[in-house]
Amino acid sequence: MEIERKFTVRELPADLTAYPHKHLEQAYLNTAPVIRIRREDDTCYLTYKGSGMLAREEYNLPLDAKSYAHLLPKCDGNVISKTRYLIPCGQHTIELDVFAPPFASLVIAEVEFETEKEAADFTPPAWFLQEVTYDPAYHNSTLSERIFADSLDSPL
Repeated sequence: MEIERKFTVRELPADLTAYPHKHLEQAYLNTAPVIRIRREDDTCYLTYKGSGMLAREEYNLPLDAKSYAHLLPKCDGNVISKTRYLIPCGQHTIELDVFAPPFASLVIAEVEFETEKEAADFTPPAWFLQEVTYDPAYHNSTLSERIFADSLDSPL
């Protein structure tokens, strides 16, 4: 079970590059239910996500690089690339996703929790802006389906 809150951010932390980070590339074979492939640096996997906003089932299965490469052209829509920074926040870790084109102006902070109560009790840091946990426009699966009129189109 994945329990996660999502936020836009007011500003990036000044020392962002000091935090551990990884490059993610992901694409979607299906969006309802979500069936996604992801390459995270040199690790690849296939993910199934159930329905839900705050809490939902999630299963990851390992893929080798050859399988990932085979599945990638079969995916629909946008391939999403982003750099994920891992920022400590008390007992939690903020996963700060800085998106690459065509979503380059988008930055989303995600925080995962063990329980829904823990999620409800979480106080976001001051540099978070708006909570978007319940806004499907900020789901990566929705972004994968987004059609851009031209390169100046806003990501959302």
